[in-house]
Amino acid sequence: MNLLKRDHDILYLIASLEAGEDRINEALKAGVDVIQLREKGISSAEYLKRARLIRRMASLYDVTFIINDRVDIAVLSDADGVHLGRSDLPVSEARKLMGEHRLIGATARTPKEAQKAQADGADYIGSGAWFSTRTKSDAVFLSRETYGKIRRSLVIPSLAVGGITAENCREPIAMGADGVAVSAGLLGESDIQNAVLLFRANMQQ
Repeated sequence: MNLLKRDHDILYLIASLEAGEDRINEALKAGVDVIQLREKGISSAEYLKRARLIRRMASLYDVTFIINDRVDIAVLSDADGVHLGRSDLPVSEARKLMGEHRLIGATARTPKEAQKAQADGADYIGSGAWFSTRTKSDAVFLSRETYGKIRRSLVIPSLAVGGITAENCREPIAMGADGVAVSAGLLGESDIQNAVLLFRANMQQ
């Protein structure tokens, strides 16, 4: 699957296996478009083990599988792509290792960063934080004005990230986001299937 060919707004899940294999499976089954595995504070060996598990799970539901930060883990686990932060490998260098058939996402907080990532071969951009988030306590808010400039500077998809829930996801979509990246806003819900349906309904309004 290629997230760039979706015919609706993209629901992109960012998850750690710490959330629980069962809950991640529920989200995949419920119909998220993409899952990004984001692990911190574990060994490379354990990261690869978890990546291969999520690779198998994502394949069962035809969900695009992305690895956060680690190009080596993405390649070794046969992920569909990698998402690179501002301090990770440059997109142009990652492309040499990933090849042309895998996706590369990049974080951008300014139009200049977004344009450079696009020019270097990124397939999509993630920008935030939109709202306060439990996942990243040090997240810096992105102004709506800046996001609008980022979106207008791109021809590749742009995802809104940071504190997004089913209740507040309409705002970034209304501003032109092609989808939303969520973590606790989905996995923190008691009924994940219903939460996915609510995201879908609100993004389409």
